[in-house]
Amino acid sequence: MTVTSRKIVHVDMDAFYASVEQRDDPALRGRPVVVAWKGARSVVCAASYEARKFGVHSAMPALRAERLCPRAVFVPPDFVRYKAVSRQVREIFARHTDLIEPLSLDEAYLDVTQPKSGLASATAVAEAIRAAIRAETNLTASAGVAPNKFLAKIASDFRKPDGLFVVRPRDVLAFLAPLPVERLPGVGKVMQRKLDELGITSVTDLRACDANVLEKRFGRYGRRLHELSVGLDERPVTPDRPTLQISSEDTFEHDLTLDELAPHIERLAGKTWAACEREAEGPHGRIARSVVLKLKTAEFRILTRTVTPAERPASARALAEIACALRVRVSLPPRTRYRLVGVGVSGFVDRETFDAQPELFHRFA
Repeated sequence: MTVTSRKIVHVDMDAFYASVEQRDDPALRGRPVVVAWKGARSVVCAASYEARKFGVHSAMPALRAERLCPRAVFVPPDFVRYKAVSRQVREIFARHTDLIEPLSLDEAYLDVTQPKSGLASATAVAEAIRAAIRAETNLTASAGVAPNKFLAKIASDFRKPDGLFVVRPRDVLAFLAPLPVERLPGVGKVMQRKLDELGITSVTDLRACDANVLEKRFGRYGRRLHELSVGLDERPVTPDRPTLQISSEDTFEHDLTLDELAPHIERLAGKTWAACEREAEGPHGRIARSVVLKLKTAEFRILTRTVTPAERPASARALAEIACALRVRVSLPPRTRYRLVGVGVSGFVDRETFDAQPELFHRFA
């Protein structure tokens, strides 16, 4: 097998929201900064590197962040400002390529196989982008350069903050071999334990396992894992792809009944809501109208229940209440146990259009 001949750069701004706050307020520099509203329902949008030393990270409940780092400075998010800086950074990207796939306000994939800027290599493009970001925004970014998207994303994390890491095609297998399996996309704590039960802890172990065996055990994702272990990822960079759905899900250590899911639904709703807020203030400025509850039974049967309320969810609490209510639409026996629950939103529409014509959307809800 050989990897694709594309040249991909993944650029990731360093602690973006927190770094913008520290840049704009000298009093915050060098201090543990947490970008979040305080409150029982709030989640962390971003944490400075000083705060991360205490274990604070994005999507964490704000109350937990406060316990971990009592001296943290909490700053309410200012997405208007973050969006303006994100546009500056996007303009820098556009000098080099039109193939830009933003993942959020602070990171993007770029296909620089044939850069507009005429620079000799993808590495040179990444260096030029990072230098321009520093000079024009007074912020730093890390970048990964590789033959495909998943490798570039892993590489961008290797020398954070303010670093650059390059994975050349000839080095792909050697680069991946020693990595723990949890570095691969989709390998969370539950999957990690399942792979560990098979004696698979590194990418080398995964590569040695037959792809058919992995597929039989884990379905299509098992084959995908084997492809990743040898560096295969044929996904193209897709410019300005609008979000279709945002969701958070969790697989339990022990299977639960439907009645036991409420606290997990509430927690996941908080994560999903934080992502919705970023989407609303992001490049597309879109909001979701539908709520999705996903369940997976102990027998691996997947169920989804969706509702489009007349009034779209206006908070994490409202999202959680709607998702919890969707359980009444599950007609399986009460004794059924579930191994996974997810809370998502879909039905995205342009925010400006929705605000201008709310009665139109309510009429067809």
